[in-house]
Amino acid sequence: MRSIEVFKRHLREKRAIKIISGIDNYDLENVKKVVSAAQMGLASAVDVACDKQVFETAAKNTTLPIFVSSIHPFKLAQAVEWGADAIEIGNFDALYKNGQTFSADEVYEITLETMSLLEGKNVFICVTIPGNIDIKEQIELAKKLELLGVDLIQTEGMKPQGVKTVGAKALLETAQATIGNTLELSRHVSTPVMSASGISAQTTPLAFAAGASAVGVGSAVNKLDTQIEMVATIRNIVASVSQRNSINREFARNTKEAQTIK
Repeated sequence: MRSIEVFKRHLREKRAIKIISGIDNYDLENVKKVVSAAQMGLASAVDVACDKQVFETAAKNTTLPIFVSSIHPFKLAQAVEWGADAIEIGNFDALYKNGQTFSADEVYEITLETMSLLEGKNVFICVTIPGNIDIKEQIELAKKLELLGVDLIQTEGMKPQGVKTVGAKALLETAQATIGNTLELSRHVSTPVMSASGISAQTTPLAFAAGASAVGVGSAVNKLDTQIEMVATIRNIVASVSQRNSINREFARNTKEAQTIK
């Protein structure tokens, strides 16, 4: 299994890409396709449900770092025993459809309990900030999580209700809240921020421009029918980040040359 240190380096370079299988995805064949595609697509990490069979399937089919997602502290502690490279408190998107919601206090208490169970263990911890709470509450929760010493904060955005659009406009509307939350949170904490929920190849550059150090991509990949489509989509996402970085380097080089001329 690839070291989490590589994912950390990608975070520092603001180009980390995590492919999310799904917190409620127990379809082993689909998990296998998603994590294999992440490997072939050159992603930075994968994220799977907190289930031993799911984890073992992922571990057999990728050498990328594996995040395990759950809202249950004891299960997350178990995942560390299985060999998880990182744990994720959240990826709530899939749970909202079942009527579940999460307050800032609930997320903070889950994080406290999880960290208590993992005390003394060197585990990479990511926590999702619920997109359904007010942005002021999101900022306060992010600050409290930073004080706890979590390694990564993941944002999400509630999808617009009743909006029926297609194409590029739909992609932008889906990602708008996520990217807006990323912008706000990255201004208030120094902990790296990951944009997730509605992120696609087209909106990935916007997330990084808003201050993200990473993006988490779920349904844009795991809902596809074939592994070929998954690999192609992930490579498009990776390419969009590479293109952005090339443009930034060119801009920095031109700026430096202009200053030298002056």
